[in-house]
Amino acid sequence: MLQVYAPLTETDSTFHRTLFVFMCQSMACLLQDQHQQWKRHPEPALRSVKAFRCQMPRLNSFYSSEPPEKDGTARPSGDGALLCSWCGTWRGDKVCSGCKTVRYCSEKHQAVHWRSGHKKQCLSNISLSESSCIVANLPKVASKSLWPEYEISSEDECFEISNDHPHSTSLVSTSQSDETFNSLLDAFEGDEDKKSWASFQERISCAPEQVLRYCRYPKAKPLWPMSSGQPSESDIRRCSYCSGSRVFEFQILPQLLYYFNVGNDANSLDWATMVVYTCEASCGGSGAYKEEFVWVQVPSQS
Repeated sequence: MLQVYAPLTETDSTFHRTLFVFMCQSMACLLQDQHQQWKRHPEPALRSVKAFRCQMPRLNSFYSSEPPEKDGTARPSGDGALLCSWCGTWRGDKVCSGCKTVRYCSEKHQAVHWRSGHKKQCLSNISLSESSCIVANLPKVASKSLWPEYEISSEDECFEISNDHPHSTSLVSTSQSDETFNSLLDAFEGDEDKKSWASFQERISCAPEQVLRYCRYPKAKPLWPMSSGQPSESDIRRCSYCSGSRVFEFQILPQLLYYFNVGNDANSLDWATMVVYTCEASCGGSGAYKEEFVWVQVPSQS
C-alpha cells in the first residue's frame, strides 16, 4: 500500500530505514482482521494488514553514506531489482521460458499473466522488457487491480493555512474531502465516537488532503477518529525480535482511499485510521525485514 523512508539518524545502524505497509484489498478480509488484531501474545494473529521494517547502517554496499538530497536533484545510485512483470511488487526471479524477457515472482502470477494475454504476445515474440523495473521510469505492470502510484509530499503540520499559501492547492477539493469525512461520521455509533470524529476532523482540517501523519517522538500519540476500538498499552504487541516495547510512528488516514479510486458502496474497502507501531529500539540482528504492528480502526458496519 505504501512505503515510508524514515531514517533514525541518532545511530549509524538506522541511517537507511524504510517501512512498508501491505494489505488485502478486500473489505471482508479487513473485517476479519479486526478480530485478529485483538489477539494477545503468544496466540498467533493472522493479519491482512502488515508492516515491515528494513534498515541498513551508514556504511553499506548498496546506498550512499550521505543523507539524500531533499531538492529532487539526487540520482539513483544504481539499477533496482528486477520486479515481477505482473504485480510489480516482488522480485522477479523467474523468467518466461518463451520470450525470456518477462519476469515473475511466482508461478501463480506467471499463469495469470499467460491467461491474460501474454500467451499471444509471447508467441508473437513481442518484447515486454519494459515491464521490468527500469530506474528511469515507473514500472509498467500487467495487472489491472493495482492501486495507482503516488509520491507523498512531506510537510510540517500547520494549524492555519491561508488560501494564498503556495501549498494550499490539493489533489482533491475541500468539498470532496468533506464528503468523505461526513460519510464516515454517519457510520459512527454513539455520541463519544462522533465527538472524537469532530475533534479529529478539526485537527486535520487545515490540510484535508493529507494521507499520512508521521511523528516518532517520545510519548507521541496518534489521532484517533473514534473513541471506541482504541488499543490499550497491553494490546500493542512487543517486538518479536528483541521483546522490547513498540512506539507509535505514523498513521494512515482514510483520505488515501480517494487517491486509490476506491468506490463508496457497502462492500468497498474502508477504514477510519491505520496506526503503525514500531520497535522503540529499532533493533537489528538477523533478517533483512522485521515485521512490526498495525492497529486498524474501521467505521461501524451496521
